[in-house]
Amino acid sequence: MRDDAEIHLHRVTAADHALVREVRLRALREDPDAFGSTFEHEKDRTPEEWAAFAGREHAATFLALAAGRPVGIAGGSPYRPPSTKIGLFGMWVAPEARGRGVGGRLVDAVVAWAREAGHRRLYLDVGDANPGAVRLYASRGFEPTGVTGAVDAERPHITEHERVVDL
Repeated sequence: MRDDAEIHLHRVTAADHALVREVRLRALREDPDAFGSTFEHEKDRTPEEWAAFAGREHAATFLALAAGRPVGIAGGSPYRPPSTKIGLFGMWVAPEARGRGVGGRLVDAVVAWAREAGHRRLYLDVGDANPGAVRLYASRGFEPTGVTGAVDAERPHITEHERVVDL
């Protein structure tokens, strides 16, 4: 990616399902320990399933696009249902777009969406071994809650901690 390539943020709809699939699967392949899900779990989803994901009610997914190609993604949706809490999920920026403010813009988009939807707090989980993400979230006011744990039983080497920001 050229350094001068402009990055645009776009809130997706069901019609954007192919772009969502492209960036989500790339993220899961390239940074598997950054997510609660896996490439193997999501790779066989149908176009209809991707469209349903992209068009979810009470949720928002944002893409960062450079020359029409996705270079980042983040979403907001219910946090650990049936809780009424809202969370930031699936945050990822492609290596070629890192260090250009893309991650901050994606986080800000989810924060703005949550605030506009009337939520008072936004939660997220971040891997302890991901210092770049921890710094990004801290720079946006997310504070540790003290809740920690492993991603899942199959990947106990991935520990996360919960963070929250007041909106």
